[in-house]
Amino acid sequence: MLYEKLKNRHIILASGSPRRHQFLRDLGLDFEIRLKDTKEDYPSTLLHYEISDYLAQLKSLPFIKELKEEDILITSDTIVWHKSGALGKPQNNDEAFAMLKSLSNATHEVITSICVRTKIFQKTVNAVTKVTFKAFTDDEIWHYIKTCSPLDKAGAYGIQEWIGQIGVIGIEGSYFNVMGLPTHLLYETLNTIADDY
Repeated sequence: MLYEKLKNRHIILASGSPRRHQFLRDLGLDFEIRLKDTKEDYPSTLLHYEISDYLAQLKSLPFIKELKEEDILITSDTIVWHKSGALGKPQNNDEAFAMLKSLSNATHEVITSICVRTKIFQKTVNAVTKVTFKAFTDDEIWHYIKTCSPLDKAGAYGIQEWIGQIGVIGIEGSYFNVMGLPTHLLYETLNTIADDY
């Protein structure tokens, strides 16, 4: 359905995430993967979804001059918000352990922002999902780190992996958002572009 509406448009996904690639395929979309390095720094005054909104928009900036009339660019960023601070991707296993230890037996928020841009249109949307973990033992955390390579994931975990299967005791909001892309928001935004632009 959405594919028909967008058949004359060229979708560019600026993400190296295999999960996000699969989400767009599952939505039935044809797309090009186009990557540019962006230093993911943000002003210290930003809080909560302001951070992921800013970073999603920041990732779109290197593409602006090369966008053609038919192009639709999608950029995205995910953070974990916990104890009034943002958790990004851990730099090493010890940092991953510290993150997961802090998330143990607690509720945190996963925030994903999507920036959709054309030559004449730009919109940023975000979703917030609350996730509650059981209390993890140190052995469980280290087992996960050693077997699932969490260094490429915000908050040092993937909900679809072992740690999510044994650890999630509550979730409020979009599950797909926690995986890295609130597909319902992307679908709505692309429909808006197809209908109005």
